[in-house]
Amino acid sequence: MENWGPVFVSVLLFVILTPGLLFQVPGKQKCVEFGNFHTSGASIIVHSLLYFSLVCVFLLAIKVHLYLGAKEMADWGPVVIAVVLFVLLSPGLLFQLPGRNRVVEFGNMQTSGLSILVHTVIFFGLITIFLIAIGVHIYTG
Repeated sequence: MENWGPVFVSVLLFVILTPGLLFQVPGKQKCVEFGNFHTSGASIIVHSLLYFSLVCVFLLAIKVHLYLGAKEMADWGPVVIAVVLFVLLSPGLLFQLPGRNRVVEFGNMQTSGLSILVHTVIFFGLITIFLIAIGVHIYTG
């Protein structure tokens, strides 16, 4: 039986920490702005660092996932895959699907509820492929 803990933690944090949905740090006008559906390179960096920190806490410190070996080892695979996908799929950084004026817009630093939903579905699909179907693991210690 596969471990779905890292997938669900990663997807939930993707939604919560997508810049512009609940909050954006730094905002365009203030240090923190709430629900403005905007993003920027700086806010994606800050949100990615928050995402990395929280994924490490949940997957490595709290150990939301199970270890099936005789020796308990830290598995960095889910952390690395989740953080890379978070950055690449942050709506508005590389692309926004759907865009405001076209089906796909590139580098517009904008987002919307619908594009966050679409990007979340893509994120869920890709992280499931990498962690469950392929089983990417990076063990340390």
